[in-house]
Amino acid sequence: MPALEGKVAIVTGGAQGIGRAIADGLAAEGARIVVADLQRAEETAATYPEGIGLTVDVSKEDDVERLASEVVERCGSIDVLVNNAGLYASLEMRPFTEIPLDEWRQVMDVNVASMFLTCRALVPAMREHDGGKIVNISSGTPFRGVPFLLHYVTSKGAIVALTRALAKELGKDSIQVNCVAPGFTMSDGVKAHPEVVEALRDVSVAARTIQRDQVPEDVVGAVVFLCTSAADFITGQTMVIDGGQYFH
Repeated sequence: MPALEGKVAIVTGGAQGIGRAIADGLAAEGARIVVADLQRAEETAATYPEGIGLTVDVSKEDDVERLASEVVERCGSIDVLVNNAGLYASLEMRPFTEIPLDEWRQVMDVNVASMFLTCRALVPAMREHDGGKIVNISSGTPFRGVPFLLHYVTSKGAIVALTRALAKELGKDSIQVNCVAPGFTMSDGVKAHPEVVEALRDVSVAARTIQRDQVPEDVVGAVVFLCTSAADFITGQTMVIDGGQYFH
């Protein structure tokens, strides 16, 4: 029997890129997929058996509360939450002294506050059904101290801290909280910004032990594993998936 048969899995930012690849992987293991995204959520969800697509801005409290209530009403339970939505490729690389405060706050809202909001809204349903799995998508950048994207790198480091603290709080509820930190990935969003590819692709590949492009599918196996019962005794951990660019 598939490892996630009968489970309900929410993937934020699940309509494209790494989120879409993760949704595909969870669906392949039998999960019922809920795609929460700003665009193409319903269109993407229609490709999965009994898939649900909800247009959601995960940085907005009302939107996240609506997500939680609709999923519980339509599915009865929530077993898996993958917090994948975030800002990256659209951000301009520049010295930290030139980052506008409004942009800093936007990155923190979308990349960090969103995970607080989704966990706060969805954990009660997990508690009612004897546990669940939360996987937060961070980045390899906090471990390497990548310059000229200070707000992004800071936000992704905060996700690691959020994961550890939340894992401590939720252990008694049989809810495991883990984190996956991909390296520079040739996702749809990245490829839509040639200037980002030009700046980071070659240097990232050259720094890896496995010297090739990282693609969204490279992240899927770890996330799916962390969402299954095989990972029931793993919590608070961050798995770096970057082809051996960083060891810790």
